[in-house]
Formats: sequence, structure tokens, C-alpha cells
Amino acid sequence: MEDFQYLRPKTLKDALALLDRFGTGARAMIGGTDLMVRILKGHAAPDGIIDLKQVQDISNTIDADDGMLNIGALVVLSDLVQNRLIRKHVPALVDAASIVGSVQIRNRATLTGNICNGSPAADTVPVLMVHGASVTVAGTGGTRTVPLSGFFLGPGKTVCAPSELVVSVHLPIPEEPFGAAFGRVTRRKGVDLATVNMACSINGEGITTFVFGAAGPAPVIARDESGTLAGKELSDTRRDGILASLISKTSPISDVRAGKEYRRAMLLTISRRVLMQARQRYTRQAG
Repeated sequence: MEDFQYLRPKTLKDALALLDRFGTGARAMIGGTDLMVRILKGHAAPDGIIDLKQVQDISNTIDADDGMLNIGALVVLSDLVQNRLIRKHVPALVDAASIVGSVQIRNRATLTGNICNGSPAADTVPVLMVHGASVTVAGTGGTRTVPLSGFFLGPGKTVCAPSELVVSVHLPIPEEPFGAAFGRVTRRKGVDLATVNMACSINGEGITTFVFGAAGPAPVIARDESGTLAGKELSDTRRDGILASLISKTSPISDVRAGKEYRRAMLLTISRRVLMQARQRYTRQAG
């Protein structure tokens, strides 16, 4: 492990200044559950680690304002899972966050960290994307809002510049009936990366949206806008035909976790399950 500087700024301004000073040699850290593993394995060798846990103007709370759920970058996954607003409005996010790592990891890892790693297999990302989430990105020149659908550029790559930070996550509170569900396949329960994962949502217009993870270099969005998948009368053959068409937008690979043919088969199997659960949640919302 190479030597590095460990810095704990107290303000966002100071944190951004440090990132700007180190450039590509800096790594921002809140929980550190992924970063420290990468450093110990020699996969990352930063010149400086910028610990954000003491930054006073980055929030560690979740609130609802003007039809949006706002999640501060310091919110850890265990607090997210227990939050009443998240459990009420985004139950699929509770499902996804509850299986990220172990309890010990969830007590340190943050939602923002799960996003900013840029992993195609990040479990919370598909749910956030079907809910139309966005993030606030702060830099020395100010802040900007980025839809999560345009945030990921490839494995480990996002639109954030080296001198920028994601300081909050935002989800619209549905104004009409909305059902969403999450599912995944993994080699080992809880502590392993997803072989494939996905989320499915159905909105009041009958549009069914899937976001597939670990099935391409970035999360893959696919929609059925015909209303067919959301309908009650649907044969298994017709359903599987539409799902296969949506899954064809993915490009799974073979790696240490699974072969691409297995991934394709699991994408169809899990998509059936999450579609059924999303329809059930939508039906309950619609009364």
C-alpha cells in the first residue's frame, strides 16, 4: 500500500478545494467500504483521501420537500432502510438497500457511495432509476442537477469531474399510483456482487420500465409503453415475448461471477418476478 495524505475538511468549500488541488490523485470517502478494499488490494493508489464525514454542509438526513424526497450524501444505508419516508414512498429501495453487503457494511456505506462507485452491478441504482432519481453535483464553480439516467458512462466512470462531489440524491414522490420492485441473482446471499439485478416500475399511464444491472457497461433502461405488460389480461407467451424484446437491449458478458448465457436466462427469470411484484404494488396503490 502506497503512502497517502488523509484529510478531514469541515466545509464543502474546503473539500472541493482539496479535490481541485489533488486532481485525479484524490479520492473522496464517506464510508470507505469499497475504497479501502481497493487500496489494500492495490487496485487504487490515491495521493490523498478526502474524508467527508465531518463536512458540516453535507446533509445526513432524509426529508420531503415540494414533492421530492431528498437524501443527503452522508445518509448510510442502514438509516435509509429504516426511514419512514423511504419505506412509505420507495419500498423497492428498501428491498435493494437491505441486501447491500452485511449489516456492518450498511452501517457505514452510503447511498451516494453506492452510486458514485459507478459499478454496473450496484443494487440501489436500478430502483433509483425507475423512480426517475437525480443527483446534485457540487464543484468549485457551483452545483448542477444530473438525472441518474445520464450519470453513468461505463464501469467505474460517471459524469463527475475529479473536482466534483455528489452531495444529495432526489426522488420525485409519485402523485399517482406507482408500483416498483427489485430483484437480483447472486452467488452468495448478502455479501457478493449481483450476477444480474434489476428494477421494474409501472406508472399511472401504464408504462412499464425496467432497469437492468450487471447486464452491460452501465445500467440499461428499457420500456414497454404499449401498456401491455401493465395489463391484467396477459398470456405467459405474450409476456415473455415482450420481456425478451426488452432484455435484447442488454449486453451481458462472461466473467468470474457467471457466463453471459446464464445471465441472459436469469434476466428473463427475474424480470417475470419483479414485473409481478410491481403489478401487485401498483394494484394496491390504485385501490
